[in-house]
Amino acid sequence: MLHTIVVEASERRIVTVRLNRPERGNAFDQTMLDELGETFARLAADEVARIIVLRANGRHFCSGADLSAPKTEPGAHTRYSLRDVLGALDALPKPTLAVVHGAAVGGGAAFAACCDCVIATDAAFFSIPEVRVGMPPLGVAPFLIRAMGHRQFRRYGLSGERIGAAEALRIGLVHEVCSAEALEETLARIADAFLHGAPGAMRTLKAAAAQLAAAGTSESGMPGHDSKTAEALEGIASFREKRKPSWYPQ
Repeated sequence: MLHTIVVEASERRIVTVRLNRPERGNAFDQTMLDELGETFARLAADEVARIIVLRANGRHFCSGADLSAPKTEPGAHTRYSLRDVLGALDALPKPTLAVVHGAAVGGGAAFAACCDCVIATDAAFFSIPEVRVGMPPLGVAPFLIRAMGHRQFRRYGLSGERIGAAEALRIGLVHEVCSAEALEETLARIADAFLHGAPGAMRTLKAAAAQLAAAGTSESGMPGHDSKTAEALEGIASFREKRKPSWYPQ
């Protein structure tokens, strides 16, 4: 039984994972990390789920680590660290969307940065304030640097300033900003665009993109374009026949 998140699946095979500690601004504790880690592992192997949407109940997306939670004893075994969960979210072999409202702070900003697409309301804001409490944000740094670039990360990681939605869009942390009223329509439009893609092709693309990032964008050893896979043949046929491909849910 899940205690800190809610998982919902739609008929279109879109799975929504909602952070559900609204009384704590959806700050994550060890229980939430464990539940997220287990859920992402399950969804990675789920052949039915097509898209994963990460969002939250309450006023805020995620206000970072719950500093009031009991500290884990040194040497104690934990199933998932924050870095584990971020890595699992980042490596999910299917499209991921983050829907951000309110605050996305520290690890919360990194949750968003690990998703393939980030939608934010115009009132949302991000921050990386760990240095203000004496903790350099090393665990989240690789994911945020990739999303916003070294220079922007150095500014906002060192200053802890708030990053408004418009600025987050400008620096690449967010892909699209909309009003709260237009949020569901925006999410539906982008999710539908992802559903047009062949699942296997998208899985291969995500793996290739991760390989390129790890290799410093060198293309050596990357798989070539293959137009003879079952998905490619179906995609070409559907294009020629002016119909939706078989993987698009009607």
